[in-house]
Amino acid sequence: MFPDTLNNTIWTLRNASKQNKVPIWKTVIKELSRSRSNRRQVNIGQLAHVTKDKEVVIVPSKILASGEISHKLTIWCFAISEAATKKILDAGGKILALDNLIKKYPDGKGVRLIG
Repeated sequence: MFPDTLNNTIWTLRNASKQNKVPIWKTVIKELSRSRSNRRQVNIGQLAHVTKDKEVVIVPSKILASGEISHKLTIWCFAISEAATKKILDAGGKILALDNLIKKYPDGKGVRLIG
């Protein structure tokens, strides 16, 4: 099931890249195309440290629950633990589906890539 999900994600990002002609979607494809063992994992504490309130963030890997976060983030990530989801939502943040992220930010402006 994992390869199908990855292939669908990359396909969606390629379409966004072709339609909008912005480099952020190609960069996300490049990060997701790494082997699973070479993809970075990001902890909530790291996100809290490098982001500001109400930022929009793409994490092309897995978010884990180590650490605490106290500000709102809007996030898209390839995978996320249940505990990390709870921490983000409890802080007032949102977790977007990829299609919604691309519709809301087609040109990638205001979106940060972390990971």
